[in-house]
Amino acid sequence: MTREWEDAARLLWHCRQSGTVIDGLPPTLRPADAAAGHAIQALLPAVAGTPVVGWKIAATSAAGQAHIGVDGPLAGRILGSFVEPMGAVLSLAGNRMRVVEPEFAFRMGSPLPPRSTPYVEAEVLAAVASLHPAFELPDSRFADFVHAGQAQLIADDACCGRFAFGPEAPAVWRDADLAAHAVTAVVTGTDGSTRYTRAGEGRALLGGPVTALTWLANELSRLGVGLQAGDWASCGTCMVPLQVVPGDRVVADYGQFGRIEIALADDGAERS
Repeated sequence: MTREWEDAARLLWHCRQSGTVIDGLPPTLRPADAAAGHAIQALLPAVAGTPVVGWKIAATSAAGQAHIGVDGPLAGRILGSFVEPMGAVLSLAGNRMRVVEPEFAFRMGSPLPPRSTPYVEAEVLAAVASLHPAFELPDSRFADFVHAGQAQLIADDACCGRFAFGPEAPAVWRDADLAAHAVTAVVTGTDGSTRYTRAGEGRALLGGPVTALTWLANELSRLGVGLQAGDWASCGTCMVPLQVVPGDRVVADYGQFGRIEIALADDGAERS
């Protein structure tokens, strides 16, 4: 099925570049199960001609899993061309999800290669170089991603979108209870007035950011890939995703771990 999987990856990449969507992959290219979805996803970097710089986790909460009809989290590759500098003004053109997700992201200092025994949290934590506040603007190449199914969502890189990683958090994070750590987000409109605020905490990520990272390490080990030194690992949104429109500005305050901000281009699209 290698040729079919490559054709599927090329179609998904074309949609990603052009900002278009499809109802689903054609029957001859559609993955029948998660393994086939992973096989398609694994071809994306070569098809795109851009390196993998890290990994993301989608659907880290029960509500998120129910929303897209999956029974657990999904891993996706972060491609280098989809990482933006913090402070960049990003366009929502072609993005149909139109949400911003404040996340806890780690930068790996040591590799966690595939192996037969599962990694435990202490091992995973020891391999981490740094913690960073982060934003993802996820998206899907399926018109109705809610009903696309697990296999197709995996093939579509677990709804991977654009990322912006904030500065390294102070080293005190290693002694903190990351599961209980609170994050507050504020969304403001073009006139500078607050549209709404939202709060979250680290436990939204499969019970805690380190727990989520350990899940990712073991999932990638199972897939025969592993985490590499230098990889980003963004562990999912710590709150209900923030609905945004063009011209909005989003600030996420992680307390002692830092504050990050992102602006969305006011592209003249109809606002709601």
